[in-house]
Amino acid sequence: MIAAVVVTHAAQAATLAACLDSIRADGAVDRIIVIDNGGSAAVHGADVDLVRTPNKGYGAAANEGFRRAFALGATAIALLNDDIVVRTGWTEPLRAALEQPGVGAAQPKLLIAGSDPPRVNSLGVRIGRDGAGTDIGDGTLDVLVGAPSEIARFTGGAVMFAPDFLRETGGFDERFFLYYEDADLAARGSALGWSYRLVPASVVEHERSATTATNSDRTRYYQERNRLWHAFRHCDAATQVRAVWLSIRRLRHDPRTVHIKALLTGVGGAPGAWLRRGRRVNSTGGLL
Repeated sequence: MIAAVVVTHAAQAATLAACLDSIRADGAVDRIIVIDNGGSAAVHGADVDLVRTPNKGYGAAANEGFRRAFALGATAIALLNDDIVVRTGWTEPLRAALEQPGVGAAQPKLLIAGSDPPRVNSLGVRIGRDGAGTDIGDGTLDVLVGAPSEIARFTGGAVMFAPDFLRETGGFDERFFLYYEDADLAARGSALGWSYRLVPASVVEHERSATTATNSDRTRYYQERNRLWHAFRHCDAATQVRAVWLSIRRLRHDPRTVHIKALLTGVGGAPGAWLRRGRRVNSTGGLL
């Protein structure tokens, strides 16, 4: 059984409807679980469970969806942003990748919605020397085809998980609230011996931050703070130093108040992140 967890906060009705309609049109998902932490979603259909939750962030909403999928007996769980539209046949290649021993997550090829010619949004996630996460291939022409390949980190915008992977890691660390929770989960899973696959035969289209783009200061704060938190927990000392130095350099630019707050809370979280470096499992509630 395949369950799809769609997290929505304040998406336009047409955006969420396009996502759900594309999942239905493909026909391979047995149950759609919509987790609404914004309180405004309106969905219909016997194949959809709408769950309203307080806004505790993307990771918390996803974890609630995973728990619901576990209760349904799902053998594969897809996580999707509300601004994703899937293409026909997207599920089977991902599910096949998850059948390989030790594979905990399989990511489809994400394309930028509406791009002509088609351009890539994400082929996985790379962590740079300054601790910044970037989508591999973002903005390049879509030329990638072929067999699945191993990636170090997946994007949480569109990915299919093996339930055992989520159970063993405990799912997303809800402290991150928004951004870098996927990089953190991937790093913790790797430490437990799990691997991940990019599956180009599975294709989805991404509208790119259709929800979070409405509050750029909030987005920038979480990106900056969580970049530091992730670096302190998972990166080497040199990367941690470069990550802090990048935040200091950014104090020269607007919005300075946001950058200052992100730097202070990011560095303030360093002791806790260092203490958690040896812990592979989510200890914030999660799925445990």
